[in-house]
Amino acid sequence: MEKASMSMYQSHQHSQDLITGSEVLLRGLLLEGVECVFGYPGGNVLYIYDAMVGNPDFKHILTRHEQGAIHAADGYARSTGKVGVCIATSGPGATNLVTGIATAYMDSVPLVVITGNVPTTVMGTDAFQEADILSITMSITKHSYLVRDVHDLPHIIHEAFHIANTGRKGPVLIDIPKDVSNQKMLFQPSNKINVLGYNAAPSPNQTEIDKLIQVISESEKPVIIAGGGVVYSNASNELLEFVNKTKIPVTTTLLGLGGFPSAHDLCLGMPGHHGTYTANMAIQNADLIISIGSRFDDRVTMKLDGFAPYAKQIAHIDIDPAEIGKNIKTDIACVGDIKAVLKYANTKAKPSQSSSWIHKIQENKSMYPLRYKDSETELKPQFVLELLNETTQGEAIITTDVGQHQMWVAQFYKFKHPRSLITSGGLGTMGFGFPSAIGAQIGNPNRLVISVNGDGGMQMCAQEMAICAIHNIPVKIVVINNQVLGMVKQQQEIMYEKRYSHIDLAGSPNFVKLAEAYGIKGLRASNKAEASRIWQEALKIPGPVLVEFVVPKEENVYPMVLAGTTLDQMIMGDFE
Repeated sequence: MEKASMSMYQSHQHSQDLITGSEVLLRGLLLEGVECVFGYPGGNVLYIYDAMVGNPDFKHILTRHEQGAIHAADGYARSTGKVGVCIATSGPGATNLVTGIATAYMDSVPLVVITGNVPTTVMGTDAFQEADILSITMSITKHSYLVRDVHDLPHIIHEAFHIANTGRKGPVLIDIPKDVSNQKMLFQPSNKINVLGYNAAPSPNQTEIDKLIQVISESEKPVIIAGGGVVYSNASNELLEFVNKTKIPVTTTLLGLGGFPSAHDLCLGMPGHHGTYTANMAIQNADLIISIGSRFDDRVTMKLDGFAPYAKQIAHIDIDPAEIGKNIKTDIACVGDIKAVLKYANTKAKPSQSSSWIHKIQENKSMYPLRYKDSETELKPQFVLELLNETTQGEAIITTDVGQHQMWVAQFYKFKHPRSLITSGGLGTMGFGFPSAIGAQIGNPNRLVISVNGDGGMQMCAQEMAICAIHNIPVKIVVINNQVLGMVKQQQEIMYEKRYSHIDLAGSPNFVKLAEAYGIKGLRASNKAEASRIWQEALKIPGPVLVEFVVPKEENVYPMVLAGTTLDQMIMGDFE
């Protein structure tokens, strides 16, 4: 937020203006430093939208679907570390946000979600466009508020931002009935926080960390599993220092990618369902596993009772005590903010006994790299991701939708920095990729943002191309088009004996013409020479561009670990 607007609003602090709940809301958001709100109006938020008229300090972007609004707010939050904000009306507006709230909740993303509701006088009567959004979202919000009195609004706004962006981060819902948004009050900003029982970040237990340091010094085959918590706690530098001191190889989960540099000698790539051979074999042969900000998700562990069978000790560093021991029995529990835990650990860290282990890992890296059968006639999707990586040197912000292309991004794009991969991990939300790129670009106006989508997910959010065209948001939109629901097809092929059922996406639109219909430049490539040429062209165009890469539908993601099997039982595809 510009300093001028902040000072303008601070100047009101002692003037005791008599203003409506809607104006209180806008003023409260500006005082929290909100740069942009994504939303979609409707009857029960019209007072709020009316308050935006003639307010030059308040920036709002009208998406074309409420889902687009919340995914854009999510992409903004993940890429900046700030709280993302979206607004929707009551009933269907609010329920259209549910998937986005669940997406943010599963991945610990700080959002403040503002919904309108019917007036308090008709609540509970099944009034037009009434839905009990608090109850609907109870299990997928970190906290929620129903504002029944306008005088509560200033402290609710301040508290909501505090809760969303501290501890284990997550979405907070503020539901404002229509009559409350029009009630008047003498405005006074709030700085009070009063949430009973809320302990944002417990101080690290130094005894447990000391125990971990001792175990590391005795370990011969240690492995770190670094997750999204490393990124969210801004602890990438501390992790790098810790690894350099302890000489422990690192595998980064999907949400952890970028939290540790891909080019580092001790980086093993991603573990799990579509993880690298090196990462999965390291976990299965390790004598010490240290999870740092990773929750032992089932896509990482696969068959639980065969996970890390030789690990004598399992350590878990996490801000949320509920995650410790939830899926995997933990021997050393370090509860606390990862940055704080690692800062302390780095004052005492000693090297592990890992030299021969590292030699074995480097051997695996060279013998079993990620590979695919290239073609001079067809355009392989893996080649496209290598092209994106080479031309951007791993410096871009990449957002993905969900499916095969998401895994190819994780495998073949070499992330250098944290907050560079924006993807739906826990919920696996199709339609997330493109709107999240819009939010990421608004939050990072000077960085290249590339949205990588499948032809399935792109059709769940294509209408948001209107925003890119209208506001000249320069996202490079990549569509990996294989005319099929690729990840579903791959599972039906391998696990359901090629009984393909309802996966054919032939008859989807011509994406180039669709982009042009929205006023965006469209380009297409179906071989390597075309791909290299048009991608260079796309990078030179200053505004938004859609690039469609036509790839074969037969291509699968490997390695692959089937459900119910262990990490060392990988299917390697063409390279068995």
